Amino acid sequence: MNPRKKVDLKLIIVGALGVGKTSLLHQYVHKMFYEEYQTTLGASILSKTITLNDTTLKLQIWDTGGQERFRSMVSTFYKGSDGCILAFDVTDLESFEALDIWRGDVLAKIVPTELSYPMVVLGNKIDLEDRKVSQEVARGWCRENDMPYFEVSAKSDINVVQAFEMLAARALARYQGILENHLMDSIKLSPGQPRSRCC
Repeated sequence: MNPRKKVDLKLIIVGALGVGKTSLLHQYVHKMFYEEYQTTLGASILSKTITLNDTTLKLQIWDTGGQERFRSMVSTFYKGSDGCILAFDVTDLESFEALDIWRGDVLAKIVPTELSYPMVVLGNKIDLEDRKVSQEVARGWCRENDMPYFEVSAKSDINVVQAFEMLAARALARYQGILENHLMDSIKLSPGQPRSRCC
């Protein structure tokens, strides 16, 4: 791809209330961590431009609210997304158990294509002591669902950049695959067709 070409990708971050989605996003985009955040109602959007594989990517990252009562509204933000981070809190077993529901919500709203939709799972708050979800259990769930897993800490900035950039790389590969398929479909020629003469 042309390195001067800019590709816009819409990424979403979903998960239960209080897992640290906003903290992760602010750590990735602004390299900042705040102890106190207001609950996200609906969605907020942050952008970051990165260069990956000689391609400039403008990431539009949608931070969605995790409250149950807003789930149907929030799920409308999934449409048109190029990739998803599923986040849970390693100190909160219920947030981990809810990943199936969040994953199902996202997959139900995206446009089905031949190329699989990229998702990355983040187990946040590994800097805390009272862990309830073991690394082995989380990795096992991710292996069953064919998704990469990262142990992260928004507070200590552990693996945050790596996780977001892996998702960006997978989303870019999917985008390029879809683009290539559309180009190939639009220029298929049938062999042996007679050419029409002009004039």
